[in-house]
Amino acid sequence: MSDERHDIDETLVLLDTPLAPRENEDVVRARELAEKLGLEMDPLDEFHVDPELFRVIPIEMMLRYEFLPVREENGALVIIMADPSDVSALNELEMALGKPLDVRVGPAERISDILEKSESTQRVLDEATEGFRLQLVQEAEDGEEILSIDRITADSSPIIRLVDSVLFNAIQRRASDIHIETRTREVIVRYRIDGVLYQAMEPIDKRHHSTIISRIKVMSELDIAEKRIPQDGRFKVRYSGRTIDFRVSIMPTVHGEDAVIRILDKEAANADFKTLNLDILGFDEDTKRNLRKFIHEPYGMILVTGPTGSGKTTTLYACLSEVASSEDKIITIEDPVEYQLQGITQIPVNEKKGLTFARGLRSILRHDPDKVMVGEIRDEETAQIAVQSALTGHLVFTTVHANNVVDVIGRFLNMNVDLYNFVSALNCVLAQRLVRKICEHCRRPVTLSPDLLEDSGLDPDRYGDSTFWEGAGCIECNGTGYLGRMAISELMNVSDNIRELILDRRSAAEIKRAAKAEGMRFLRESALQKVFAGETTLREVNKVTFVE
Repeated sequence: MSDERHDIDETLVLLDTPLAPRENEDVVRARELAEKLGLEMDPLDEFHVDPELFRVIPIEMMLRYEFLPVREENGALVIIMADPSDVSALNELEMALGKPLDVRVGPAERISDILEKSESTQRVLDEATEGFRLQLVQEAEDGEEILSIDRITADSSPIIRLVDSVLFNAIQRRASDIHIETRTREVIVRYRIDGVLYQAMEPIDKRHHSTIISRIKVMSELDIAEKRIPQDGRFKVRYSGRTIDFRVSIMPTVHGEDAVIRILDKEAANADFKTLNLDILGFDEDTKRNLRKFIHEPYGMILVTGPTGSGKTTTLYACLSEVASSEDKIITIEDPVEYQLQGITQIPVNEKKGLTFARGLRSILRHDPDKVMVGEIRDEETAQIAVQSALTGHLVFTTVHANNVVDVIGRFLNMNVDLYNFVSALNCVLAQRLVRKICEHCRRPVTLSPDLLEDSGLDPDRYGDSTFWEGAGCIECNGTGYLGRMAISELMNVSDNIRELILDRRSAAEIKRAAKAEGMRFLRESALQKVFAGETTLREVNKVTFVE
């Protein structure tokens, strides 16, 4: 235990060491200009948008004069300007704003970057859509994509402009889902960003509800007249030269219909997927080393488990990317094919036409594959074929919904899979969750309260003086303090000892103890390791893992 504490202390000491300042040419120019003019200089390392000032001052004025309003102080408006040496421009701005200015100098590139990323750009989208064009894409009978005449222009109806602004903003803000929720007197639009929902705009009056939902139904080719049963659809949009998929689910509620739109921006993600491997997912070194050993085995089953949206498919894609070679035939069956991988045969499930996981998997095995990926095991037939495939010389990658590595065994037993065959086929089980990463731009040290430490299962006497890290909230992370996500995991090696315990139908607690003795690190331990390394927060890991 003292060694563990020493490692943690060492990590915290390293994290307390201040980072060396990085000054680019833009910052240096701004500093020189500030000294020349005798003004204060702000490098804009941390800038917090004042929503009220950004609402009152026109965005066009900020762009024209290259300035950021900071706050009102002693009757004057504090602004950060790229070039305050232009006296006539400064006088014009002072007259236009109608109040004295307290001017500071800031880096020009950083000012324009903040103006582009700030919430104020959404007002431009609400007023006019000249800045972007979304084109609805439909598919002909032969599957070929065709552009419909439903083109978005500046003179479209307000509802069409509203829906398209919502879609456009969601893409810009890296949202994975758009939730349109109906309340008693209003409609709320929320985006899911990094797994958490944020309100996207002010509530919309309830009287526009039916037209908004109808517009989404028209785009998804759903029945506008049917309002009593759930409907599922999809549409594609062409934007900035790339095609983006949207999956739509309409659900009737007590206040009217709700819509959830899943965004699949395959082409944007494909750039990341060209370099996709286990190194970029956030796994610790032990997990990566062990997982790499298992995915290079000649046959067997690699099983990834976790709830919906925990990154299981991305992990499997990373594994396939690492093992793909011109000597092997790799075939996947997925629902849906989320990202297209070079050199791999990918088959989408189509239950309406009778192509289920089980039927597709049978056909795949007749195509002489070396490695097979099954998107998800949902039923008894798929489970049995997958296990047989692993036993007959294929390497099978698949996912199943379970809470942890031990619960997976119970899931397969419930699907009436022969226990001996299943355990013989299994190489390893990986359980994972996603946690949000602290934003690098506004990361700061904090001391946590004893109550939070105690609720998190950490001894306040031992960790009370430790330095933890959180994000203050900045323009880069939309004020959330988090930017991006990474995986936390637990990997169980199905050793001979573990196999015997499973075949003897020993309790989950006993299997866990045996796995722990063999060096397995549980989800909670993996999560706390990320906290001590300053990569995520204690509050975040408490949301996704149990305190034991």
